Amino acid sequence: MSQTGTAIAGHSPAAAGSVWDVIRHDAADLAGREPTLRPLLAAQIIAAQSNAESLANVLVARLSVAKIETGDLFALFHDVLTRHAAILQATEADLVAVRTRDPACTTYLHALLNLKGFHALQTHRIAHALWTEGRPEIASWLSNLASLVFGPDIHPAARIGSSIMLDHGSGIVIGETAVIEDEVSILQNVTLGGTGKETGDRHPKIRHGVMIGAGAKILGNIEVGAFSKVAAGSVVVKPVPAHCTVAGVPATVVRIHRADEIPAETMDQNI
Repeated sequence: MSQTGTAIAGHSPAAAGSVWDVIRHDAADLAGREPTLRPLLAAQIIAAQSNAESLANVLVARLSVAKIETGDLFALFHDVLTRHAAILQATEADLVAVRTRDPACTTYLHALLNLKGFHALQTHRIAHALWTEGRPEIASWLSNLASLVFGPDIHPAARIGSSIMLDHGSGIVIGETAVIEDEVSILQNVTLGGTGKETGDRHPKIRHGVMIGAGAKILGNIEVGAFSKVAAGSVVVKPVPAHCTVAGVPATVVRIHRADEIPAETMDQNI
């Protein structure tokens, strides 16, 4: 598992490259239909000279409530996005994930402009890059700002893969040593936390294809196996095997999945 991944699950590289073209087309179309949004779309999407500029524009606009020059924040974001091409690859995969898994999301443009879980995740990607470059102060400041504005509280050191959906985003907490692999879906009010005051590697490891239901709490340095599902409201304090559903307080295995089932994609909330 890599921090950002290099491909969009279920889509060819050609399809991945077309996501931003679709966004620009939809932005131009929406600008023609909604005069109120036209200046915003023109400034953030249509006039942008690159994909990095588009993403930086959108995130900076959301975060401009901070008492910092918007231009300075844009420069920071644009610099990181330009130097870390893998972030934009992961962003495209996240856009496809949200568009595919969320029935309320009808376009990539809608996800880019309006979904705070998506905004929080992309801001984390920038903060994580700063953290790994040895800039923990600005990374932590940015993570805190994103939490205040968007809702999710994600430590900048947390390692998060690509094709991720933070559905709604509200109340999500992801600890410092947490790892989230590719193609994972996490719903609102989920905690990936520790179990007390221990130090070191102390947060959950969420493997490929997992879905975590609303309100679930996963605590400690434990693994949730690939292609498993944590039911809403569950409290998980022991490792979860691959290809199963766990539910309850404390959570126990209640179902074994077919080998080809991908809970993060199906988003089936039934136990």
